[in-house]
Amino acid sequence: MSMMVNSPLYPDDVDILAGALYAWCAERSIKLQSQEGLFAANVAISLYDAGYHTQDQLLGALHNYEFH
Repeated sequence: MSMMVNSPLYPDDVDILAGALYAWCAERSIKLQSQEGLFAANVAISLYDAGYHTQDQLLGALHNYEFH
């Protein structure tokens, strides 16, 4: 998974990404700074770039993503 973002992220974008990511991590008792948390952050950015632009959409997509 690439860290490259196709378009710039604005403060509202970061708020959406952070909210979904913090919720996902909290549900699983995962620290954001852990390997799994950082991987989830990369996935969240990719999902956001793919069109999941609300916190609910993004959190739902993270729930449906198969982490290995």
